[in-house]
Amino acid sequence: MSITTTAHLNFRGDAREALEFYHSVFGGEITVNTYGDFGMPKGLPDADKVVWGQVAAADGFRVMAYDVPGPAGAAITSASDTRRENGMTLTREPFFLSVRGETVEEVGVLWQKLAAGATVVEAYGPAQWAPAFGMLTDRFGITWILDVAARYADG
Repeated sequence: MSITTTAHLNFRGDAREALEFYHSVFGGEITVNTYGDFGMPKGLPDADKVVWGQVAAADGFRVMAYDVPGPAGAAITSASDTRRENGMTLTREPFFLSVRGETVEEVGVLWQKLAAGATVVEAYGPAQWAPAFGMLTDRFGITWILDVAARYADG
C-alpha cells in the first residue's frame, strides 16, 4: 500500500501566483487547472481561478492549492463551515489535509476510520477526476480530502 499526505492550501484568488512561487522555490512539475477547464463558462468571475493546482518535485516536496470560489467569506460563517455546493468547495479554512492512495479499497478503509465522529462534507465515492473522492471534517476540526490517484495524476 502506498499513501501520501499533501498540504492543500486554500487561497482567495492568488493560488496561481502562490503555485508559481512554490515552483520557483522547489522546482519540479507545476499543474494548474481552472474552473473554466472543468466546464465553468468562461464569462463567469471564477472561471479563471484555480480549481486544482499542484507543485510536485522529485525530492518529495508536494503542495496542492486552489482558489475558494466567490467573494471572500461569501455565505461562510465559521472556519468549520466547509461544504460542497454545485461541485465547488466553499470554505474559510487556510488548508486541508489531502491523502491519496492507489486503490478505492485502501483509501476506503482510511475513510471509514476518519469518518468516526466526523462531519461528512462530500461522501466518499466516484468523482469526475478520480476513481474515488471524499471530504470530511474530523472530530478535531481538521478537514481531510481522501482520493484515489487517477492513472494520469502522477504522470
